[in-house]
Amino acid sequence: MKKTGKKAAIGFIFITLLIDVTGWGIILPVVPKLIRELIHSDLSESAKYGGWLGFAYAITQFIFAPIIGNLSDKYGRRPIILISLFGFTIDYILLAFASNIGWLFFGRIIAGLTGASISTASAYIADISTDKDRSKNFGLIGVAFGLGFIIGPVVGGLLGYYGSRVPFYVSAILCMVNFLYGLFILPESLKKDKRRAFSWKRANPLGIFVFLRKQPKISNLVFALILVYIALHAVQSNWHFFTMYKFNWTERTVGLSLGLLGVLIALVQGVLIRWTIPKLGEHKSLYSGLLFYAFGLILFAFADQGWMMFLFLIPYSLGGISGPVLQSIISKNVSPNEQGELQGILASLVSATSVIGPPIMTNLFYYFTHDKAPFQFSGAPFFLSSILMLFSAVIIYFYFKGKSK
Repeated sequence: MKKTGKKAAIGFIFITLLIDVTGWGIILPVVPKLIRELIHSDLSESAKYGGWLGFAYAITQFIFAPIIGNLSDKYGRRPIILISLFGFTIDYILLAFASNIGWLFFGRIIAGLTGASISTASAYIADISTDKDRSKNFGLIGVAFGLGFIIGPVVGGLLGYYGSRVPFYVSAILCMVNFLYGLFILPESLKKDKRRAFSWKRANPLGIFVFLRKQPKISNLVFALILVYIALHAVQSNWHFFTMYKFNWTERTVGLSLGLLGVLIALVQGVLIRWTIPKLGEHKSLYSGLLFYAFGLILFAFADQGWMMFLFLIPYSLGGISGPVLQSIISKNVSPNEQGELQGILASLVSATSVIGPPIMTNLFYYFTHDKAPFQFSGAPFFLSSILMLFSAVIIYFYFKGKSK
């Protein structure tokens, strides 16, 4: 692919991801309210259901992400992205019309079955990247997430004023627009001579372990990445429940805080990372990011005023330096015709951590906030996640130390 063609392709995938993430971000501020309406209970109890909804999505994606990743290696990235976007449209429609909590679980399962837009987009970027610009291009995924979180939660918080269902209607429309955009605009990235036959053996979700056994040089890095993903669920799965519980935030305030986080993520992964990697190198950038994550999370855990959460988003967001760097280092150690499989494997690992992360974080929140809690500590999920980030940094340190010998 020519240089101008590469830039255009990256632009296409960036817009696709941006619209996708915006649709997801719109619903975040109103999820607690919708769950409370359907289960007729308090916020602490709703958090548990929120965690299990994350589990329902993650367990299905864990099973099907390797299949989707392998299909993209055989048929190309474009059709897989389109199927994923259509599946999310159906999911949002079901959530919008849900009459009981069961409909929410059904919708999340459908989204998990087809939800491969992020992993396939990562493979798409890997297809058209060189070693020189790989970290920078992977950083654009973070920018799309950041901008989606700027637009989505703020809009969702405002729309939530008109009812807990309205943001879901808007998200469904956005996903359908995204699907149509990809159908007519998005080009294919994987050349036919780079494709390989589909293999059920390689598409087995437990094939993660087979793949990692074939790639022993990345297994420690992947384990460190698993810990990071679990830790991030203290924010991803718990932020809205925590802030509404401790500071009595409205959907609007939750949306604004997540919008600010989106701004910060976009600045870090779209601007700062282009300076840190050349100046500090990949190793120092990776360590710095993990330490910033740990510091930000411990600050969240002990915040006692709502305004502090806005301020503490700054050190936490600086942790975003680490993600694209770690993903880039892993990607460099895998051949071009296995990039789709790798990204499918990584997506399965994300899903596996999402099977674990949301229930751990939301149940930990429930345990320390319900009426019979041994003591009140709503920041417990952030405290645990800070420890996990530090442990991840230690694993990476020993990996690089062993490699240098």
